[in-house]
Amino acid sequence: MNKNSFTYKKSGVDIGAADKFIKFISNISSKKKGKKKYKNIGGFGSLTDLPLNLKNPKIVACTDGVGTKIEIANKLNKFNTIGIDLVAMSVNDLIVQGAKPLFFLDYISINKIDLVKLKLIIKGIINGCKQSDCELVGGETAEMPDTYEKGKFDIAGFAVGVVDKNKILTKNKIKLNDLILAIPSSGLHSNGYSLIRYLLNKKKIDIKKNKFLKSELLKPTKIYVKEVLGLIKKDLINSCANITGGGLVDNIKRIIPENLVAEINLDMVKTYKIFKWLKKNNISDKEMLKTFNCGVGFCLIVNPKNFEKTKKFFSKKFEPYIIGKISRGKKKIKLNGVLDWK
Repeated sequence: MNKNSFTYKKSGVDIGAADKFIKFISNISSKKKGKKKYKNIGGFGSLTDLPLNLKNPKIVACTDGVGTKIEIANKLNKFNTIGIDLVAMSVNDLIVQGAKPLFFLDYISINKIDLVKLKLIIKGIINGCKQSDCELVGGETAEMPDTYEKGKFDIAGFAVGVVDKNKILTKNKIKLNDLILAIPSSGLHSNGYSLIRYLLNKKKIDIKKNKFLKSELLKPTKIYVKEVLGLIKKDLINSCANITGGGLVDNIKRIIPENLVAEINLDMVKTYKIFKWLKKNNISDKEMLKTFNCGVGFCLIVNPKNFEKTKKFFSKKFEPYIIGKISRGKKKIKLNGVLDWK
């Protein structure tokens, strides 16, 4: 080939490196336990079967990313957990409607194919899929040299689940005097990182030299799939909410029907050290509540008689506890008390 000729590789796109990555994904995903009916990785599309035990199956789909948490991963050169975050952000949304995750697809866009980095990310995604009992069936890796700066990348995920029509969780199932239960988060999850990074920059804090922040900022998002689906199977919950961007207030508000109010007692919320650290850095209570989960990763709405039964589905670390109840009213949400930052 003429050394002066134009090639895709010279432009910054290495198809050979991308093919090696696809082969790696195919090999690692094939090692997952259980016989696969379809070989999806590397194909044009992905196939799956609907469960045969559902009388009236409905498909539920979700998509999300991990935001600027990827910048923390780049800063610390640690990429084995953000794939778990990516899966969690979508599957935790799926279960809000009662759906069991079936499969997951990822989209990774990057300045230049970095096999070491990408392999760690995909291992995290497969880990997240394993925790969710779903399959990584495909995706896209785009090498985009002029769109991203050197070393920069972004990831997005897409999850599809299924639910029997009579098991769909709707607002109509919420009743007067139902309890609002908080399920603890594993930490920050994947929201509020632009504010965190802004704070770190303004305070000139080097997270590489801060042992506490180094351990907290990349903790993977808790995946609640198995516990919540177990509760749904036993008809123990009336509704639920994934506490992501917008915090407790905005996310619980989305599931409350007309003429009912979610009364939340903020002084019952169990906050963590990382949120207390953020609060000390001149962030108001209002800003904390609408930006971070403040220690509550997921909420359940249950009949009071089912409260004790729900606790049996969780480990001690993630055991649900009461933070409020459903009452009559027009505002959909009412906050009582204040968060305890001590």
